[in-house]
Amino acid sequence: MDRETAREQAEHYFQKGYAAQMRGELDEAIACYKKSIECFPTAEAHTFLGWTYSFKGDHDAAIRECRIAIEVDPDFGNPYNDIGAYLIELGRHAEGIPWLKRAIEAKRYEPRHFPHFSLARIYVKQGKIHEAISELELALQLEPEYKLARTELHRLLGMLN
Repeated sequence: MDRETAREQAEHYFQKGYAAQMRGELDEAIACYKKSIECFPTAEAHTFLGWTYSFKGDHDAAIRECRIAIEVDPDFGNPYNDIGAYLIELGRHAEGIPWLKRAIEAKRYEPRHFPHFSLARIYVKQGKIHEAISELELALQLEPEYKLARTELHRLLGMLN
């Protein structure tokens, strides 16, 4: 199979995996993402495979896939953000900070407001309210309609009064 055909096949399986994931058919999604990777490995397929593992509660496998995604394309920010988010879910907040900061700095990443919100969550846990407020303000500069960030910002500002 030539390179272009391999890419097309990979994209087909990736889309099929994404659709299955959105329907909640996680085992089918995993199988499709793996087929996509077999055809043509991409950072996106590894990241979304990791995301699916996280839905199944397997955060170690999710983190492993994100690390592979970073090897495939270090400019893709999603796996950095996802590792940070998985570490938060595992209660390993401080370990998530450098991953979230790398997501913020990544050349190719959307939505950029998510790592700021996640950093704010960590800073709140650490009692760093002013740092959390700064991150929420950055998130809202990037995405003014982000209701979770706005609600949390108002809550934290209220705590300071």
